[in-house]
Amino acid sequence: MRIKSPHVPYITNKIVLDIANASFVEIKDQLEKLRDCVKEILEQDLANEKRLDERAKELLEKQEDEMELMQVDRKSMFWLVKRKLAGEYGVIFDKEDRHNHLAHQILGKLVEEDCINFIVSENRVKNLIFSSIEAYLKIYEGIEDAVYDKISNYKSKPVPGSEEYELIFEKLYQEELRKKGMF
Repeated sequence: MRIKSPHVPYITNKIVLDIANASFVEIKDQLEKLRDCVKEILEQDLANEKRLDERAKELLEKQEDEMELMQVDRKSMFWLVKRKLAGEYGVIFDKEDRHNHLAHQILGKLVEEDCINFIVSENRVKNLIFSSIEAYLKIYEGIEDAVYDKISNYKSKPVPGSEEYELIFEKLYQEELRKKGMF
């Protein structure tokens, strides 16, 4: 599963909690500074992909007439262009490679900002961060399903997409995360 913008605060919290609970990592600064560092890296990665998407769309719009003449599928062409430009924008498509790269960047930022010390290899701390990302994304769908089930059992069902629905969803989502020790 891909990391999406709404996931960033939760993944950030999961990473910070896992680092704080690791016996081999000493936190040298406030947890808020760690959160800021982690969040910045995750948001930067999403921003890079957004810029890539915009550039691919821009290039396709310029070639719209030719694509129609050749009867090329726009969606397929979008992915071809996106893959071709990915390196320029620092976007990695393979999920595992991308999460590994993010873990490496996060660790680098935490070390650079002098937020943590560790008594093990960098690789072990990077693997902890990688595992945090993977663990969150793995249980995300299950949490989301549990929240949808709870909302469907409400006597007065909120309208999906309404402000009330979003507030209820967010509250129940955070409760489920707390139950799993992720918030």
